[in-house]
Amino acid sequence: MPHTNGDAKTPLHHSKALEVLKEYEERDGLDIKSLLDSKRHGGLTYNDFLVLPGYIGFAASEVVLDSPVTKRISLKTPFVSSPMDTVTEHDMAIHMALQGGLGVIHHNCSADEQAEMVQKVKRYENGFILDPVVLSRNTTVGEAKALKEKWGFGGFPVTETGKLGSKLIGIVTNRDIQFEDDLSQPVSAVMVTDLITAAAGTTLLEANAILAKSKKGKLPIVDSKGNLVSMISRSDLTKNLHFPLASKLPDSKQLICAAAIGTRPEDKIRLQKLVDAGLDIVILDSSQGNSMYQIEMVKYIKTKYPDLDVIGGNVVTREQAASLIAAGVDGLRIGMGSGSACITQEVMAVGRPQAAAVYNVASFAAKFGVPCMADGGIQNVGHIVKGLALGATTIMMGGLLAGTTESPGTSFVSREGKLVKAYRGMGSIDAMQDRKAGAGAGAKDSQKSNAGTARYFSEGDSVLVAQGVSGAVAHRGSVTKFVPYLAAGLKHSLQDCGCKSLTELHESVANGTTRFELRTASAQLEGGVNMESYEKKLYA
Repeated sequence: MPHTNGDAKTPLHHSKALEVLKEYEERDGLDIKSLLDSKRHGGLTYNDFLVLPGYIGFAASEVVLDSPVTKRISLKTPFVSSPMDTVTEHDMAIHMALQGGLGVIHHNCSADEQAEMVQKVKRYENGFILDPVVLSRNTTVGEAKALKEKWGFGGFPVTETGKLGSKLIGIVTNRDIQFEDDLSQPVSAVMVTDLITAAAGTTLLEANAILAKSKKGKLPIVDSKGNLVSMISRSDLTKNLHFPLASKLPDSKQLICAAAIGTRPEDKIRLQKLVDAGLDIVILDSSQGNSMYQIEMVKYIKTKYPDLDVIGGNVVTREQAASLIAAGVDGLRIGMGSGSACITQEVMAVGRPQAAAVYNVASFAAKFGVPCMADGGIQNVGHIVKGLALGATTIMMGGLLAGTTESPGTSFVSREGKLVKAYRGMGSIDAMQDRKAGAGAGAKDSQKSNAGTARYFSEGDSVLVAQGVSGAVAHRGSVTKFVPYLAAGLKHSLQDCGCKSLTELHESVANGTTRFELRTASAQLEGGVNMESYEKKLYA
């Protein structure tokens, strides 16, 4: 038992404080197992508990957020945007990757449209561009302008045959075609022929140095016969300076791209197109991942595409997770019914409170080295911290990112006069009746090709049962400011916990050093704002 004062007039000497602390049988607060004991406390959500502070012995800037998203791929910022059609298309995927996170492109569109979005992400930032868009001498100025509009960049090499591996004869830049009125003339009439090139075998560091000195926009890499073999772009040098945390592959320096597919037979055709476009990670998108369809798909993918990482889900129990881990997944996605636009728990009476789900699945998956993504229920930085403390290695967000500039949702002014963006759950009637995923608006069987119906196993239903809602979320500005705010908040929270990295946080939770406390309803009220009026400005 710890010492007691006995006589209030004779307190212990202050130098004995740390020594007396050791006399307590356990640390203050609850360990993770006691906190998440469902038999005693029921299933907990993020709002039901707090992380107790530790010792601050370092600056927040020293905290490292590197964390695995799959067995083979890690991110410098553990944030992932959800594969929802009002959250992630190529623009969101690009900017999430530039900030060190990951964007998962939705599949509520045709396979060709999704593959094109993957291509745009992969072409956005490169080291050596191994598959540049190449023109022939007979390509017209109009065609060159159309290619610039399609891909979002200019500066195309021109070769004898219009293909990679052919003799380089010039480069067409934006300046060469910007003010040309005669769109029918060939690019050979306006292209630059005074070229600076580098020889095949030049390292990326050497190529960057040549490009920096030449003050050119592009540096073609040619073989001994002058045939084009690859390129490097000045704009990528600038991006490297501005986005040092960018999620990139070490060999090609391309941005990492993920995309979602379903588990229907036709999704195998979709996947082939995505792989051809350069996909790095595929997420099998299902509200209930423990199914014969997903297990078969995981085995198919790992056999046919061994270099492609597969994230399975969604799951909320150890039993669900075990089936997918045994099938060979490289990562798991945790959550069922906890999303802000999801009503699965209400309608289906199936699911699990998110904190309980993350802890139970992540602690089991960790035994097999399978990273876990906490998907759903994230409303603020505190929820991100709690999801990671419970064992998740990354956090997936939908509604929190739907209001950003880079999301594909439509912006409009609400009745209250606030700027908002449209947001809907993939189980909403609006999403399940969207016909973009099939052969187009006139497709008779568009419901069978819809990502929403596939995710909720409703392709053949004559009556659609909604498991999501449609609405709007507040406009949050650009991801380029919002994600750094989330990352800064996470770093400061880890500093408060006394952990310099997410790895250290997981270890500290597992060995009982990091402690927790349950929150009553009154405690939750106390922890909120209690003022007559206030302005809640999250970052500046």
